[in-house]
Amino acid sequence: MLRLGDRAAAFPSLDAAAYMNHAAIAPIAAPVRAALDATLDDYARRGSAAFGPMLEVRARLRERFARLVAAHADEIAFVQNTTHGVLDVAFGMPWRPGDRIVTFEGEFPTNVAPFLRAAETFGLEVDLLSLEPFARSHDEGLEALEAHLAKRPARLVAVSAVQFQTGLAMPIAAMGALAHRHGARLFVDAIQALGVVPTTVENVDFLSAGGHKWLLGVEGAGFLYVRREAMGELVPRLSGWLGYEDATDFLFKGPGHLDYRAPLKRSAEVFETGTSSQLGVVALDASIAMLEALAIPAIFEHVQRIHDALEPALEGLGYRSLRAPFTEGRSGILSFDPPPGTSAPELVRRLATSKVFAASPDGKLRFSPHFANSTSEVEAVVSALA
Repeated sequence: MLRLGDRAAAFPSLDAAAYMNHAAIAPIAAPVRAALDATLDDYARRGSAAFGPMLEVRARLRERFARLVAAHADEIAFVQNTTHGVLDVAFGMPWRPGDRIVTFEGEFPTNVAPFLRAAETFGLEVDLLSLEPFARSHDEGLEALEAHLAKRPARLVAVSAVQFQTGLAMPIAAMGALAHRHGARLFVDAIQALGVVPTTVENVDFLSAGGHKWLLGVEGAGFLYVRREAMGELVPRLSGWLGYEDATDFLFKGPGHLDYRAPLKRSAEVFETGTSSQLGVVALDASIAMLEALAIPAIFEHVQRIHDALEPALEGLGYRSLRAPFTEGRSGILSFDPPPGTSAPELVRRLATSKVFAASPDGKLRFSPHFANSTSEVEAVVSALA
């Protein structure tokens, strides 16, 4: 049975004194590995006959994704990664020349680069706003965003639910309501939130997330959410053969079903362009079942207790915490500016020699523990740094 703070049951093979790098890539949990092994064994034994049960797994995972963010199953599409979902929206919006996209300085490139390419393709403008007002308070950030939209109307606002460098959690429901008042849609990159921060799609039009971080899946699988009301606006310019209605009938129902001009699906599934990773689906089905059993709010509170212990310990060594001073701005990430004269990448290498695993995005020292970490691991971090 998996429990908060119990690494032995969840990650029995993990060779680490403290693995605090779930914001990068999660290790494979025992239930996930068991599901993957069973699937590989089935494919090795039965070949294509093993595909049938995968349809049930896919349907179950679609429901899990929907529950995770309080959506409907027909608003969910499987995608390979967060970027794939961003591209679907960036190149699927019914843009007009001169339309504006608003995003933020400091966003992970996944949530900026596709919109810059779309801007070049469709003649759009991209405004990059500062995150500093949000770092001071959500209210101040929302006021700054509203002032900007009042002066420079936009078609789309794009933001990460949690900022990858600092761990700042953004007020996405309030941002969505604000964007809607000004005639804009809201896109959310949720990869640094889902699995550790309770997150819903309230006032969100589009949301994308890969599954290999806090969701504890494997690389190459994730999902895209498209609100029903927004789906009708999109132009699926990147659709593929599985985007057709009744796309697989020609494989199983005899002659007369091969139709290259069949209508496209009218749900988010239109963005499932071709064969996806069945192993990725199996892994996420197992990992999200595990997270559901533990409960995301309980995981969040557990991780905050670890942060509460780690933050003052490192501040005592001269590190400057970047954690939000207000509770609603906190996430699974705890980042620091290193002391003068030290380098975050070098610190990460030093920590690794003591089997403490962290990251150094853009020069920050970033720790990202999950449900299986415990406050007792703080001693290993402090010892390695001291």
